[in-house]
Amino acid sequence: MKLQSLVLAAATALTMTTAFAVPAGTWSVAAGAHYVDPKSDNGTVNVDGTDFSVDVDGDVRPTISGEYFIANNVGVELLAAIPFHHDFTLTNAADVEVEGKTQHLPPTLSLQYHFDGYNMPMNIKPFVGVGVNYTTFFKERVAVGDLDLDDSVGVAGHIGVDIPFADTEAFRIDARYMDIKTDATLDGNDIGEIDISPWVYGVAFVKQF
Repeated sequence: MKLQSLVLAAATALTMTTAFAVPAGTWSVAAGAHYVDPKSDNGTVNVDGTDFSVDVDGDVRPTISGEYFIANNVGVELLAAIPFHHDFTLTNAADVEVEGKTQHLPPTLSLQYHFDGYNMPMNIKPFVGVGVNYTTFFKERVAVGDLDLDDSVGVAGHIGVDIPFADTEAFRIDARYMDIKTDATLDGNDIGEIDISPWVYGVAFVKQF
């Protein structure tokens, strides 16, 4: 009887632990801002036989995402933003610097799982996701010629927490990793690959429907 009671109690606890917080068919919208923080070593390009190291600055912009729950606690999310603006610097061994600018849009599609029922403080609800990022570059400018950056497709990871303050509203803190690499050409000549691959940190207001 004690064993049966223990099994029943464990089964009950497991059922409570995996209780669904967000049912299938739910929509959510998150509006906020994200900071794109490129990795520290952005690669090397070769211009007219001279190697230049690349350093790409970060930028913050408003963002919006929509998520549709295809199953209980399982959602498909699309992240969008207004264009991010990045300054970058090319530096050679003689410390000669060439300044440049570019803009990009990084729409990201992710499959996400939202955890619930773990008695977290403040009823915090963590989530994780994985998906694909597509980044398109435009308005590239550099002082030494006509620069073109190819579009990039790469894997994206997503982690975060939702902190509810109403039945259908929450404050979100999240971080994403995006694999963003672009082939660069200058005046039609291939000069190498630029590896931005940033962490993207954000906050947002989330509303469920």
